[in-house]
Amino acid sequence: MSKIIASAAIRGAHKVYKQAEELLEKVIAEKGEDFQFEFPDTAYYLPMIYAMTGFEVKTLGDMKQALRMAKSLLHEEPEDKLWRPYLGEALDSGMATLWCEEIWLALRYIEGLEPDKDPETGYVYNGFITDTIQRNLGIQLVDGRMPGFAAIIGAAPDEETAVKIVRQLQERNILVFLSGQAKDKNGKVTSVTRQLLSQNFELGWDVYVVPLGTTTEHTLYALDWAIRASLIFGGHKPGDFKANLKYTKDRVFAFALVLGELDDIKWATGAGAINMGFPAVCDTDVPVIRPTGVTTYEEVEKELDHDKIVQKAIEVRGLKVVVDKPPIPIAYGPAFEGERIRKEDTFIEFGGTRSPAFEWCRLRELDEIEDGKIIVIGENWKERYEQGGVMPLGILVEVAGRRMQPDFLPIIERRLHHNINEGQGIWHMGQRDINWIRISHAAKQAGFSLEDIGKIHHAMTHKRFSAIVDKVQVTLFTDEKDVLEWREKAREEWKARDERLAALTDDSVDTFYSCLLCQSFAPTHVCVITPERLGLCGAYNWLDCKASYEIDPTGGNQPVPKGE
Repeated sequence: MSKIIASAAIRGAHKVYKQAEELLEKVIAEKGEDFQFEFPDTAYYLPMIYAMTGFEVKTLGDMKQALRMAKSLLHEEPEDKLWRPYLGEALDSGMATLWCEEIWLALRYIEGLEPDKDPETGYVYNGFITDTIQRNLGIQLVDGRMPGFAAIIGAAPDEETAVKIVRQLQERNILVFLSGQAKDKNGKVTSVTRQLLSQNFELGWDVYVVPLGTTTEHTLYALDWAIRASLIFGGHKPGDFKANLKYTKDRVFAFALVLGELDDIKWATGAGAINMGFPAVCDTDVPVIRPTGVTTYEEVEKELDHDKIVQKAIEVRGLKVVVDKPPIPIAYGPAFEGERIRKEDTFIEFGGTRSPAFEWCRLRELDEIEDGKIIVIGENWKERYEQGGVMPLGILVEVAGRRMQPDFLPIIERRLHHNINEGQGIWHMGQRDINWIRISHAAKQAGFSLEDIGKIHHAMTHKRFSAIVDKVQVTLFTDEKDVLEWREKAREEWKARDERLAALTDDSVDTFYSCLLCQSFAPTHVCVITPERLGLCGAYNWLDCKASYEIDPTGGNQPVPKGE
């Protein structure tokens, strides 16, 4: 961990502790240690402290004891001249920060200061998130229907940027929590909430944009919501901090977008969130922290381009945004896979014996492609498509992912056939450079366009290979010259793949693979596939099975160790 970040987090933890201590002393003087308190509509007391320690904070006296527990996790700043490890100390201070923030916010409820009210706009923030909302929406968070949540802390450079960032998160069905303040590009202290309100942006649970409060400390409400998911849906016991933190890391896909300058309290709160497996992506030039195992990938990352910061955060958290159906104007599903489109019903066709065509899946680095980007290259391609008939078509599907390997490409490439064939009114046959696609008059009348082919491949590649694919970009070539040129590039890679397989022998490997692909019509049949023996259907070779097993270890291809 960066010494700069660790020092700031430790300083911030001490500040938050002092803030909570002073307010606790004041409230105890007014109410007495036996005064009872609980957050609205929750059975989990002060949820973060309860989940981590099992301690039930019911009274101001209990808060005093919990604050002593938090103090025991505080450390001194790292010394300038003496080097020693400080990752653990920074993470301890981060957890202490969350406990102190929770106590401080509870005391503000007792004082009538919560939910927070914006002094500038008069807007009343959400405050503590109740168990009712937790059960209504939290299940979507852990079963995958809601990919994750983003905590936006601070302020964007301007109102337009704030709207753009939040819209990008909404489009991906990601829940957004808002808290904290920062300076905008004009030096004015503001917040994303104020920036959105100035643009008449709708806020609330119905639109998945929930302002929590004006300070960084209000981010704790979102973290309380996350930790309760482990208690409610994960079934983990209060006090089993390892299980609860592992659950939030593995099942609650949350991240922070920190907009604007960072102070010590932001770093301290961020250190607490890192304990839960939640990374932060900043729009300022901060030190970055690479993987340590606490989070899935990077702990702290930066992205200065606001057009890319949402995608960067999604990558860093390992969040998978999957849709059930491509955003196209025709019906889509396996029921249409057996559909045939006769010549008289065809509006336009590509490939076969009619025109040059190919479909090729290529591996790229994460920073080389843009997820969801559909590129169509060709002169007057829209006019030519609208005329119907026959067109050349090259389909280049470029994929990137932290777990992607070249051996996975044939599997993804083979699924391109199914991607197209499941659309009503579109038909596909073959693969590589012998593919053949037809689009019916009915599909065209429904509004199906050439770009929709790219949208199908983007959506379905993400859905079918979410474990390994993080980005998909599709390029369609419609000029014969480009199709022929890129087809030759594809053939070179296909040749290399085939030669690699041809060089493998049964004696050169120590594992064969079973295949259950045909059990849909031969329920008792199992193939054993080796480098020299394909499955009886001819569709899967040994490399395909190896890759398929790595993609889905519980799927239809399982390792069969060779005997003596």
